[in-house]
Amino acid sequence: MDFPTLLDTFARAIERRDGNGLADLFADDGIYDDYFFGPSNLGRTGIYETVEHFYAGGTNYRWEFFSPIASERLGYASYWFSYDSTLPEANGARVVFGGMSRFELEGGRIKRYSEVFDRGMALAQVGFAPERLKKIGLRYAEELKRLPAVRSHLRND
Repeated sequence: MDFPTLLDTFARAIERRDGNGLADLFADDGIYDDYFFGPSNLGRTGIYETVEHFYAGGTNYRWEFFSPIASERLGYASYWFSYDSTLPEANGARVVFGGMSRFELEGGRIKRYSEVFDRGMALAQVGFAPERLKKIGLRYAEELKRLPAVRSHLRND
């Protein structure tokens, strides 16, 4: 399938809570690296479970991709994403944010999905207290600093 069709199928699977439909887009050992929850390393089963994890904390998902660009092995697209949070502190808040998706492709399937968005802004809409936001932000910063590719950006004092 062409990349815009893949994006549409991907988004509709999330919106319809269709974990099997989303998993069908992935290679058997595919990885869905969600910016909230981290990577699912259990292949198609893990991808199905990622969709279920979404719905444990929200409902009424909407995912809109735009400005796609792709080669045979790599695709990018910007997006708008929204949902109604069902977490107690959110009081039913509608969470809306934009981001960028990266699709590593292999044999017409997704080998690895990853994304970036302003995690702090998204979590602030859920109603997390400032100290909780700080704790989450610092945890992700420490994970980033442990990546070998980032070492050259850290001071050696």
